[in-house]
Amino acid sequence: MAAADLAEYRRRMAGALDVLRKELTGLRTGRASADLLNPVMVEAYGQHTPISRIGTVNVPEPRLITVQVWDRGLVKAVDKAIRDSGLGLNPQSEGQVIRVPLPDLTQERRKELTKVAHKYAEAGRVSVRNVRRDAMEHLKKLEKDGDLSQDDFRRAGTEVQSLTDEHIKKIDDLLLAKEKDILQV
Repeated sequence: MAAADLAEYRRRMAGALDVLRKELTGLRTGRASADLLNPVMVEAYGQHTPISRIGTVNVPEPRLITVQVWDRGLVKAVDKAIRDSGLGLNPQSEGQVIRVPLPDLTQERRKELTKVAHKYAEAGRVSVRNVRRDAMEHLKKLEKDGDLSQDDFRRAGTEVQSLTDEHIKKIDDLLLAKEKDILQV
């Protein structure tokens, strides 16, 4: 198997890891994080715009997020977008600054968030396994066409499997860290 092919499969597996990292940062752990508002889209200037392009998101305290809205006319739209985001947040407007206090998480809510994190991780594992399947199909085709010997096929298959195992372990490590973060009171 060409090094370029292996690099492509490595890149695709790393992409699955990146997606998982982004999804996990969106899960609320009880501590404020500017990333918590990343998925919030604001109806501004006739289109849906990420909140980070409407104002500055800061975390001045462990349980508080502030949004300094640049355009005074968009304060109500940002407030509404945060309320309607499904994150369970209740923003308070003070001029052009929107304060978003984070309520305490109940034990029940922490368990729900843990389940969501497990779903995200499983989707990541499935993505990595799909890349492995594509790689193995590619190798089988090369072997069938006579472009790859049986020994090279086995060697490349082992490389692909070790690459898969490495990325699955990284996914499990990310999940474990997030789970610990969510359950920490």
